[in-house]
Amino acid sequence: MSEAFNSGPPCPNCGEPWLRPTAVAGHYRCMWCLHRYELASVCPNCGEHSTIVRMSSTAAVACRHCEGSMLRAV
Repeated sequence: MSEAFNSGPPCPNCGEPWLRPTAVAGHYRCMWCLHRYELASVCPNCGEHSTIVRMSSTAAVACRHCEGSMLRAV
């Protein structure tokens, strides 16, 4: 039995699982399409405010309220 390889969260632009944190806290870059994103404190989909953990490599990029992406294109 083989599990699917999960290399990271999916990119909001291309959908590929190659989103990686950059050297700047709270910023991410897709290694597939090279788009850049920053983690927002307010969900762009539902407007729900969330506390963001900028220094964690395992920071959640999904809204806890609507499950939408908390990433904003830079």
